[in-house]
Amino acid sequence: MLEFLGPTTKDCSGISRRSFLQVGALAVGGLTLPGLLRMRAAQAKQGGSQSVRKSVILIYQAGGPSHLDMYDLKPNAPVEVRGEFKPISTNVPGIQIGEHLPMQAKIMDKLAIVRSGTHTNAGHGMGSQWMLTGYQPTLEVNDNIYPSTGSIVAKMKGANDPGIPAYVSLPKQTPYNKAAYLGASYNPFSPESDPNAADFQVRNLKLPKRVDASRLQKRKALLNDLDAIRRDIDTRGDIAGLDTFYRDAFEMVTDTKAQTAFDIARETPALRDRYGKNDLGQSCLLARRLVEAGVTFVTIQAGGGWDTHGDNFKQLKNKLLPQYDRALATLVADLHDRGMQDDVLVMAYGEFGRTPKINGGAGRDHWPGAMSVVYAGGGLKMGQAIGTTNALGEYPTSQAASPGCLLGTMYHALGIDPKHSFLDHANRPMPILSEGEPIKDLVG
Repeated sequence: MLEFLGPTTKDCSGISRRSFLQVGALAVGGLTLPGLLRMRAAQAKQGGSQSVRKSVILIYQAGGPSHLDMYDLKPNAPVEVRGEFKPISTNVPGIQIGEHLPMQAKIMDKLAIVRSGTHTNAGHGMGSQWMLTGYQPTLEVNDNIYPSTGSIVAKMKGANDPGIPAYVSLPKQTPYNKAAYLGASYNPFSPESDPNAADFQVRNLKLPKRVDASRLQKRKALLNDLDAIRRDIDTRGDIAGLDTFYRDAFEMVTDTKAQTAFDIARETPALRDRYGKNDLGQSCLLARRLVEAGVTFVTIQAGGGWDTHGDNFKQLKNKLLPQYDRALATLVADLHDRGMQDDVLVMAYGEFGRTPKINGGAGRDHWPGAMSVVYAGGGLKMGQAIGTTNALGEYPTSQAASPGCLLGTMYHALGIDPKHSFLDHANRPMPILSEGEPIKDLVG
């Protein structure tokens, strides 16, 4: 909601103004109204508008999906490693994937699987930070030490369309997707609501009934006082450009563009059913709507439960894989149907893979030594499986891909230089990535 709060006061220059102007949840964790709408500022820094509407949809499988039961099956391994699932052929000769991904098998020509992802941290928090930022943290914390990839993209590219956030997290705010030292204005916007719910609504995109659009426009005059009162708000310059933040926020709630983009009810029931009537399927459909409208980076963390320490095969077979298979395959096909496949890069991965050896609870535990990462579209080369692991799926035997390589491929698709540096809180230059090169077989 939009609120104008606080008693009328006067500063030392005698200007009457409100003591506090609140738009959404300014400066509280992740912003709920887009200070993250930085397109104009980002374009000014880069010398003009963008000629190509490139964007990314990241399906983050928090908990760590089992590479051995999805994309890197080992049918000749001992039973305590190979597990219950069998490989099936895809529409690309010579490439097989797990039997519970039949829809993806039919569109393998539109996918690329990197089977040789690897790092060395088996902790959920540290592994997630590494895979979502490109940097390995030294502390197990629940917030970003380094900027998330979405925040970096928002900083470097801005949104693809005015009045639309550059970076969105679906269906809600999640750990490790924030901006760290880039500043809170590059945190993701989030609806904080399940798009599969019958009463799905996006917080902070509609005016409260007591404030209509005409009254809101009059209140924009309050922004003229911001320069005069800035020393009362912050003397360190932490919110420099606050007037731009508020201007963008006003535009978002008074323009129907963002509201329309989030209105998933505009999609046909048939298409919604194709994606799957669950939080993952509907988040993927909503992500497609958002990139189509101009959002540059969408992170989806839905359909959770990938931390399969117990009953790995039952959980995968009965829920996780059917929902994920349908959602990803339909998203990729939908993007192709709309001619968006070269402009939108879809990625799917978690913080690590799972242990080759099945534990006593019929589960698999954390295993960062090997993991599979899926790419689709974005102008990359599809229809291939890249890299190999050893006979037990423990570690790469060819084309090992670090987090820097995996994320560097994404930055390459967006035209972002991973050697570009920002200053951290200690004014040290920090490159976007400190290691890794884009995967040659994907980028050509």
